[in-house]
Amino acid sequence: MIDRAGLAEFLRRRRESLQPEDVGMPRGQRRRTEGLRREEVAVLCHISTDYYARIERQRGPHPSEQMISSIAQGLHLTLDERDHLFRLAGHTPPSRGSTSDHISPGLLRILDRLEDTPAEVVTELGDTLRQTRMGTALTGDTTRFTGPARSRGYRWFTDPEERSLCFPEDRPFMSRMYASGLRQVATVRGPSSRAAQYADLLLQQSEEFRALWSDHEIGVRPETLKRFDHPEVGTLELHCQRLNDPQQSHSLLVYTAVPGSESHDKLQMLAVIGDQTVR
Repeated sequence: MIDRAGLAEFLRRRRESLQPEDVGMPRGQRRRTEGLRREEVAVLCHISTDYYARIERQRGPHPSEQMISSIAQGLHLTLDERDHLFRLAGHTPPSRGSTSDHISPGLLRILDRLEDTPAEVVTELGDTLRQTRMGTALTGDTTRFTGPARSRGYRWFTDPEERSLCFPEDRPFMSRMYASGLRQVATVRGPSSRAAQYADLLLQQSEEFRALWSDHEIGVRPETLKRFDHPEVGTLELHCQRLNDPQQSHSLLVYTAVPGSESHDKLQMLAVIGDQTVR
C-alpha cells in the first residue's frame, strides 16, 4: 500500500538536499529555492512538473514502478534510498547487482560534469544507460534500444548499422572481443542469465558468432585507443578510460583525444555540430 505522506516527505527532503550543480544543472541568478525546484526535478526525471508536484502534495494517481524508477534515478538516490522510495510507493524494490539499471550517484555526479566530453554509463552486457550530449554526438543515441538489442554486443552481430562507425580492418577484433566478453559474463552469471540467453539467440541468428563461440576464446580485452569513422568529422582516434562500479556491474566510459592532435580538433568540431542523429 502506498504511503502518500511518507512518499511526499521523502521526495521533498531529497529535493531540498540537492543543489543544481550536484546534478549538472546551472544555478542561475536570483535563486531563492532551498535545493532543487520541482520543475528541475521533473526535467531530471523526464516527467511533467504537474505530475511530480502532485506526488509531493499527496495527490494524483498511484505512481508506477517505471515512474518511481525514473524519480529515483533523477534524484540521484543510493540503492538503499531507491529501495526505500519503492516501498513508500507500495512497490517491491527492483533487484540489485548485475541486473539493475540504477546508476550509482557517484557515477552520475561524474557524468554530469562531463558535458563537453563523450561519455556513457554501460552495463556489463553493453546496455547504454546514460550518455552525455557529446556521447550522443559521437555514437548516436544508444539508449533508445529495447530487448536484446539494448546490448551493443548483440547488435554487433545482428544489426549492420552497429558496425558503421568501425573501420573494416578493426571489425574482426571487435567480433572476437564481443564473443569473448559475452562468454565470460555468461559463465559468471550462469545458464539462466541474460548473457546466456543472448548467446543462445546469437547462436541461432549469426554464423559469424557461431564460429567465434566454438573457438571458446576468453580474455579478449577492448583496446584503450579506439578508432571511429564518424560520418560528420571523419576519423577519430580517442582514448577510452573506464571507471567501474563493481556493486552494480556498471562502467563509466570516457573518450578523450590527445591535446593538439587532429582528433582533438575534430572533437571540438563535433561539439559545435551537437547531438544530431548520426545514423
